[in-house]
Amino acid sequence: MQFTDEGYIIKVRKHGETSLILTVITRTHGKLVGYVRGGYSKKNLGVFQPGNLISIDAYARIEENMLSFRTELLKPTAVRFLGSMDKLSALSAFCELADACMPEKAELERFYYMIDSFFNFIDEKNWIVHYSYFEFYLLDFLGIGLDLSECSATGTTENLAYVSPKTGRAVCAEAGEPYKSRLFRFPHYIVDKNYNPEPSEVADLLRMTEFFLNKNFFQTHNLKFPKNRANLLHNLGL
Repeated sequence: MQFTDEGYIIKVRKHGETSLILTVITRTHGKLVGYVRGGYSKKNLGVFQPGNLISIDAYARIEENMLSFRTELLKPTAVRFLGSMDKLSALSAFCELADACMPEKAELERFYYMIDSFFNFIDEKNWIVHYSYFEFYLLDFLGIGLDLSECSATGTTENLAYVSPKTGRAVCAEAGEPYKSRLFRFPHYIVDKNYNPEPSEVADLLRMTEFFLNKNFFQTHNLKFPKNRANLLHNLGL
């Protein structure tokens, strides 16, 4: 089997004296793990870095074998994170979540757009908003998306204010008022496709996605929640 694709490096492991094993989130083929012969060298030090966009010529003699990669650097995206501890924290969280949550060779379809946006808009003031969209739609990709269409208690679509941690469903202000200290804040900016929310709204969204990712994916699969993601809100000062 042989195919070409492009994607972002999320993990790099040395293999033997001179080679590497790369994990890459690709546009068409999802998460791929492959062997790069001779990839470990001074010449390639800046190429094989988490966050860089590369092209891949992948091949294997039989489908069950690990892929071998021939690669080319398309964009040195990793350097755009290096001047900011906040951005590096988000990149580390992204890489850990993507590696842990995404099965190999699963089609990402439109979800890749959220991944691409995080990297493409990393130099913008609202870069963390694009990261938060990635986490929100990661829930949907994993089949544990939230139901924000109507109030779970009354059926109304008006004045939605909260999200239940038990059900992942929306709750209107009236029904949720007595329990608001135990509910998450409704993510209006996600529903409205607003890319300029208040920082407090982004923080609320990330607290909620962390809760549901941990509860409905990591705990379900007996996995430990990624440390860099667990520390993200603290590192960002949110």
